[in-house]
Amino acid sequence: MKKGTTLMAGKYEVYQDKAGKQRFRLKAGNGEVVATGEAYETRAAAINGCESVQRAASDAKIVEVDS
Repeated sequence: MKKGTTLMAGKYEVYQDKAGKQRFRLKAGNGEVVATGEAYETRAAAINGCESVQRAASDAKIVEVDS
């Protein structure tokens, strides 16, 4: 990060999609969507999905793989 650059916090948004399912998306501090979760039946399940990603990603490494 460049000196003097301010890092804006991202956020998770939980919302209902067009099919009536609950989803979450992760937005960067600039408002750009950087990840979207799968469809869940309930809002509580979508929130649990957010929390699962937070736990799993806190120490995740970046690994390059062949497709």
